[in-house]
Amino acid sequence: MKLTNITLTGLSAALVLSVASWGAYAGESHMAEALKHAEAAAKAADGKAVNGVVEHAEAAKTHADTAKEHLDAGITSLNDAIDHGKMKHADLAKKSADEAVTHLKAAQ
Repeated sequence: MKLTNITLTGLSAALVLSVASWGAYAGESHMAEALKHAEAAAKAADGKAVNGVVEHAEAAKTHADTAKEHLDAGITSLNDAIDHGKMKHADLAKKSADEAVTHLKAAQ
């Protein structure tokens, strides 16, 4: 019984730490990550380390593409908010505006 409690405590701690580390990673924006990797790619080129350029450029592109997807979705949501607002659909306009905020924050 004591071993079960220790195991459950250990698993619980691991879960909490995993969630906490995900939250810390999620705090970095896609644009910040894209810029960080693009700068690393440029610095790697100074040292003639071609593999480093490729790795960092690919990582930068992935984050930039993700940011672009969120930006595009944010613009679509803003257009929806405008359209619903013009039709006096307050609830739908607010929902679309909330979605835009979520996507624009994710794109940062």
